Formats: sequence, C-alpha cells, structure tokens
Amino acid sequence: MIIEWKMTKNPITCNPEMSLSDAEKLMKTSHVSQLPVLDKHQKLVGIITQKDLLHASPSPATTLSIHEMAYLLSRLTVSKIMTKKVITIPKSITTEEAAMMMIDQGLSCLPVMEGDKLIGILTMTDMFKILLELFGAREFGIRVSFSVNDKVGAIAQISTALQEHNIDIITMNTLHNEPGNYIITLKLSGTTKTEVIDILKPIVSNIFNVKEV
Repeated sequence: MIIEWKMTKNPITCNPEMSLSDAEKLMKTSHVSQLPVLDKHQKLVGIITQKDLLHASPSPATTLSIHEMAYLLSRLTVSKIMTKKVITIPKSITTEEAAMMMIDQGLSCLPVMEGDKLIGILTMTDMFKILLELFGAREFGIRVSFSVNDKVGAIAQISTALQEHNIDIITMNTLHNEPGNYIITLKLSGTTKTEVIDILKPIVSNIFNVKEV
C-alpha cells in the first residue's frame, strides 16, 4: 500500500507571517494538529504543530495578564517557532516505510511532496485509519487469532480449509511470536464461531481468541 492512496490530500496550510493565535484558531476550526507552512510561492518552508504552540505559550505561572499574553501571541508569528528542516516523503513511499520513519524519528506527521509541490500529509490519525482498515475493524464478521508453525504451506492449508466451507477471508494479519511460530489474525465472513473452531483446531497450533465483531 502506497501513501498516495491513504494520505490526507489538500492539507490545511498557513503562511510564515500568520500569528500564533491565528494558527491556533485555524488548527481548532480545521480539527488538525499540524499546519505545513507555505511561502508566497507555495513552497514548503516549515511546519508547525500543536506541540510547538504549547511550548511557545506563556507558562501558567507567568505574572502577565490574559490580555498581555494574548497581545504577545498575536505579535509572534509562525516563522519564529516553526520547524524549518521538514522531513518529507514522496507519494510513492509505502505505509510501512512511512510508519518506520515516524516511529524511529519521533514524528507526528509527514508532508507528502511531488517534486517541490506539497500534495498531501500523512498524520498519526491517517496511520490509525490504515490500521483499522488492515484489521477490517468496520466490517462485521468473525475475528479469530491463532498460532501456526513457520513452515511452507501453512497459510495455504488454512485458506483451503476455509474455502472448502465457503468462508470468505476479509483480512489477514501476521505477527511474529517466537522463533518458528507466528500469530495469525483473520477476519472472516459467512461463518460462525463454532464452525471456525471446528475447522481450524486440527490444523493450527493454538487458538487464542474467537469472537463476533
């Protein structure tokens, strides 16, 4: 799966001269946690996040009045606190590569570029949506998790057994458990919990969980 299919297209942006108070309002009204910063030529020159705004705000222990704090924030612009060295990705990158970048480098989002043009953004919310889709979370069916030995033909044996009973596999995910062993989670339709157990019990190592979701 490549990012172009799942990124947020036409992201909400701001300009470097925007005040922090206006940037904060824009984030709230747009329900976003970050704003790519574009200059007058529509070139990406930075990014600002809610975390940046929080760090720029006066401490609750300050002796400044509310009006004084509001005035200071209105005078401070995005260009003063934005991250200027922005890590970006091309639209052809895979979700796995993007996820590793976000985790390894502690990033909450990745602007998506096509040449010098900003065409989208990948956020943590987008990644959670992908996770839900990979597990078929919004589709009704039977969810079953079980362990299998790491050997050639194991998955084929399971899929063949399900096919023989006209059971459709909605999604399948694997997780490395220990050497020589994997945990597989299937989302199935056209079956019952009892039938799934009867089919899988003879051909898998251990069934951990079966439920209707």
